[in-house]
Order: sequence, then structure tokens, then C-alpha cells
Amino acid sequence: MNQNTIADIRVMVLAAGVGTRLRPLTYRIPKPLIPIVNMPVMEHSINNFHKQGFRKFMCNLHTHAGLIKNYFGSGKKFGVSMEYSFEKNLLGNAGGLKKVENFFKGSGTLLVISGDGFTDIDIRKAIAFHRKKKSVATMVLKKVQSVFPFGITLTSPAGKIKKFMEKPDITDFVDATVNTGIYIFEHDIFKFIPNHNFFDFGKDLWPLLLKKGLPIYGYVTDAYWCDVGNLADYRRTVADVLDGRVNIRIPGEETQGSVWCEKNVRVGKNVKFYRPCLIGADSEIGDGAKIGPFVTIGRGSKIGPAAVVKNSIIWNNARIESGVKIKNCIIDSGAAIKENLTLYEGAVINTEDRK
Repeated sequence: MNQNTIADIRVMVLAAGVGTRLRPLTYRIPKPLIPIVNMPVMEHSINNFHKQGFRKFMCNLHTHAGLIKNYFGSGKKFGVSMEYSFEKNLLGNAGGLKKVENFFKGSGTLLVISGDGFTDIDIRKAIAFHRKKKSVATMVLKKVQSVFPFGITLTSPAGKIKKFMEKPDITDFVDATVNTGIYIFEHDIFKFIPNHNFFDFGKDLWPLLLKKGLPIYGYVTDAYWCDVGNLADYRRTVADVLDGRVNIRIPGEETQGSVWCEKNVRVGKNVKFYRPCLIGADSEIGDGAKIGPFVTIGRGSKIGPAAVVKNSIIWNNARIESGVKIKNCIIDSGAAIKENLTLYEGAVINTEDRK
């Protein structure tokens, strides 16, 4: 096993998914660019792994490929090297890895992460486990109380993977370990993935490795993890970040307990903030508005006088006019909510709704 250093371990970022369960938000932007506290979910991942010493990234693209490439560019702005692989026809996540095999040429251990997975994991602990076990492939697992819509992975006390179960009866498991979509592989993994075929990690590669009796392991993390797979997960993840349950940096200055303001925020008279909340750069809060709790306001957005915003996510450059009441909603970038309207309980307003 080639014990390459953390800086030499190359990382595959899977970002070619369509994000159907997050529609209408993903009609205009890809899932990896969905903002969490005013930063794309994939940016949080890059920052987390950069902080741990990883420097070389490959990202596969399909839907809205140009938006991801334009945002991250060469990676220099984020202190990393970022390369891209465009898939005109989707190859599956394992097939996408096979397509860029040359990127990993000469490497030993390699890492695969999801571009839309949100976590504060210290992956170095998982890599140490992987190497100690002399594993060919290690799957990072997370204990959850509800397995739907996940399959579960059964392991021995030593962590060796014994069985995969797709969507079992939830009454059978009080606590279960699910696949986070974070994988540690040795370079030999490429010989098990066919060329030019659609090939999936969960449905094809992992069952194949298990069938061959190879040493494959599951590492159970206690770090925060969510795949931001649907709108409810998205709201909950943002709330968890604001509530301090995730070890990431919230942008801006904490002006009072759990109220963060980015640069150039204009706040009117008699505005009340209920913590926790985040006010984005260059935004404007009108007189008498009430913001929070559990609210993020995107950059360049305007909240009108006497507006009330609770438990909601407002994206960049939104316009919330005077007297509007919003609770448990998501407002897309550039959307406009006309004065005195009331939006409650799960409404998602995208840009096409603004007029």
C-alpha cells in the first residue's frame, strides 16, 4: 500500500448529479452550488478538505457544468488545484471515476467525496483506519435513526463490511449505519471498474468487491453529515449550522450572540433580530423589520419595512417588500415578494415566480 501523504492524496468530487429532489431550486443551478449560510455546499467541502491538507481535486460535471467551473475555476482562490471532467452522457459515479483514471496515475490512496454532501468530518482519521486495516476500499458510514431513503451497511465488530441492505424495513433497525458517499480507495480499485460503461459505486462496485471477498471496511464517523437530498434536509442543515451543531465557519462578524452580519449591511430603525440568523453582505433591512430565528439572508437582498422573516432561507438579490410575512420558506435568488403577502410552511419561491 502506497503511503502517500495527505497533500499527495488526490480527491474526486462527484458533481454530475441532476438534483431532482431539490427542484425547483436546481432548475437554474446545480446541487453543489446550493448555498448554506451564503456559501455553496461544495465550497464548504473544499474548504474543509483544504484545511486538512488536501490540494489536488478532480470534479466531474454534467448538469449546469459551466456554473460550477466558473465558480471554482482553477481552484487557486480556494488554495487548491481543481480540474474538471465533463460527462455528456452520465457514466455513473464509479464510471465517472474511471474516466479520469489518468488523473490518479502513480497515486496510492485516493479519496472520493460528494459535491453535494455536507460534513465537517476529519477525513484523516478515516484514512488512518483504512491504512491500519490494509483495506482496498473503505466506506465512511454514519449512524442514523431512520434509514429511509438510505440503504444500510452491516459490518463486523472490526469494521469489515459484511452485507448491504437496500431500504430495509425501518422497524428492524433502531440505529443503522448508512453510506455517506465518502470513499477511500487504493489505486487497484480501477481494475474493477469497466471502461466506457455506466457503473455505480453502491449498486455495482461495492457488491462486486464484497463478492470477491476483498478486504473492504466501513468507518463510522461521529462528525456531522447530511446529503442535503431534499428541501426538508436543506432547511434542517442550515438550521443546524446556525445552531452551532456543525464545525464550520459562518461568514461575517458575530455582532451579538449568534447574529452574524457580513460587510456593508444597512439596517433601518427599530429592526429586531432573533438569534440565530445571518445577514448577507450588501443587504438592506428596512425599518421595523423582524428577522429570525433561524434565518439566512443572501447577499444583496432587500427586506422591506415591517417585514417579518422566520425560519427561512433567502438567497442572493431577493426582494422582500414591506409588510411581507415569511415563515419556513425558501426564496430563490432574484425573486421578489410583493408587499403585504404572507408565505408560510414550506413555500419555495423561485425566480420565475417573482412577477
